[in-house]
Amino acid sequence: MHTHDLSPWQHSHEFDTGNTAAERSTRLVMWITAVAMVVEIGAGWWFNSMALLADGWHMSSHAVAIGLSAFAYAAARRYARDPRFAFGTWKIEILGGFASALFLLGVAALMVFGSLERLWSPSPIHYREAVVIAVLGLVVNLVCARLLHAGHGHSHGHGHHHDGHHGHGHAHGDSHDAHHHDLNLRSAYLHVVADAATSVLAIGALLGGWFFGWAWLDPVMGLVGAVLVALWAKGLLRETGKVLLDREMDHPVTEEIREGIETALADSETRVSDLHVWRVGRAAYACAVTVVTHSPTLTADQVRATFSMHEEVRHSTVEVQRCD
Repeated sequence: MHTHDLSPWQHSHEFDTGNTAAERSTRLVMWITAVAMVVEIGAGWWFNSMALLADGWHMSSHAVAIGLSAFAYAAARRYARDPRFAFGTWKIEILGGFASALFLLGVAALMVFGSLERLWSPSPIHYREAVVIAVLGLVVNLVCARLLHAGHGHSHGHGHHHDGHHGHGHAHGDSHDAHHHDLNLRSAYLHVVADAATSVLAIGALLGGWFFGWAWLDPVMGLVGAVLVALWAKGLLRETGKVLLDREMDHPVTEEIREGIETALADSETRVSDLHVWRVGRAAYACAVTVVTHSPTLTADQVRATFSMHEEVRHSTVEVQRCD
C-alpha cells in the first residue's frame, strides 16, 4: 500500500521564493563589489602590487558569486509556480554556489601564477597609493558584510507556526537550525567575509614593504590569499555538492524519523525496512519510507503521524508491507 502526502507541497513555497530583503541586499552588494573590484584591479596593475591585484581578483570571484546568488533568487521566484519543477526551484541557488566554487578555483590558480612570477621577477611598488586602495577595498567589504547580515537577520528574525497536515499544531523548532539557513545568502555573506580577510592580508603586506622594505611580502601574501580562496572553494564545492547529490542520509532528521516510527509502533512489531530523506528546499525535505509490520490494520497515515512533528518534511511517500 502506497500513499503520497502532497498537500503541504501545494500550499507552501516559501523555500522557493526566498526572502525579498535578502534578494535586495544581495543585488546591492553585487553592484558595490563590482565597482570596488574594478578600482582595486586597476590600482593593483597601476601601482604594481601583486597583493592588491590578488585581492581585486579575489573580489571579482565574489562579484560573480554574489551575482549568481541574486540571479538564483530571481529565477526561483519566477519559476516558483512552474509545475515542471517537481520539488520547486531551490536548487537553482545551489547550482549557482557550485559554479561560484569552480570559478574560485580558477582565480586561485591565477593568483598563484602571478605571485610566483612576482617572486622571481620583483618590480617596484607604489606602496602609499596601494595601501589607500586596499583600505578602501576593506571598507567596502565590511559595508557589504553588514548589508548581507542585515538581510540574513530579517530572513530569520521571525517565528513560524503552522497547523500540521494531520490535525496537530506544531511550532517551528530550531533543532536543525543550522540546516535551515538560507544557503544562498550564507554563501554570498561568506564570500564577502573571505574577501575582507584577503584585504587585511594585502594591507599587511603593503605596510611591511613600505616601512621595512620587505618587498617579498607582497607576493607571499598573494600566495596566502590564493590558499584562502582555494580552501573556500573546496568547502563550497563540498557543501553544494552534498545537496546536489542528495547526500542527506546523515542528517539528524533521518534517524529521528526512523526512531519515531519504530518507537511509536513498537506494539505492532513495525520496523523501517527502507528510508530515504533528501533536501528539496532551504528548510524542506522529502521522505520515502517503507515499513514492515505484523499489524493487519496499520495505515500509511498512522505511520506518517509518527513524524508529523517534523515540519521540515514537506513531502512523504509511505509504503506499508504486511507479513505473517
